Amino acid sequence: MRIAMLALFGLITLSSAQTTEKEARKEIQRKAIKQARKEAKRFKKMGYDVTPGSLPMEKQLEYTWIRLYQREPDGQATYLSADGNAVAETRTAAEMQAIEAAKLNLAGQLETFIRAIIEANIANAQLNTEEASSVTEFLTAAKNVIVTSIGQVEPSFKIYRNLANKNVEVNVKLLVSRNEVIQQAKKQVREELRQRLKGLQDKVDKLLPLQ
Repeated sequence: MRIAMLALFGLITLSSAQTTEKEARKEIQRKAIKQARKEAKRFKKMGYDVTPGSLPMEKQLEYTWIRLYQREPDGQATYLSADGNAVAETRTAAEMQAIEAAKLNLAGQLETFIRAIIEANIANAQLNTEEASSVTEFLTAAKNVIVTSIGQVEPSFKIYRNLANKNVEVNVKLLVSRNEVIQQAKKQVREELRQRLKGLQDKVDKLLPLQ
């Protein structure tokens, strides 16, 4: 009898969790659609359009906002986002420049996160004066190292408009898995630190643990 009751309780709990999760997904979609329509209206008023053959602006924005609203069990955002804007003589050139600008934006976010970890762990790593100075020097240029860890990223949202001077302006938004991109950046930074600390793996592990 007790086993049967426990099994029934487990089924009820599972059903409740599934219902809650389903409701959460519906709420995310509802909020995403509302935000997408609002932004699409604003962008169109500014003269923006999507590239021929791509999804309608509302759908691109809906896709983007669904992911922006997603959260991990610990409350952290599932995706990191970064915006990029550029003006050039052609749409292709402006798009490339906008994506690079967005990647630098993303690298800046990762730099802030990783810098905080390293600075908090410098004392625990027991660095000598020369090593500490080398790490501090590295941190001033960490963004340039981190950006190389970000591979090819297809924008989740991309719009353009023709300007009066015949140039083209492009806006993009990149979405990347937060956990994945942080791990990639950490590995790139750890490799740089290993070289600066002459291969002292134990100190690198203390400065910037992978987990």
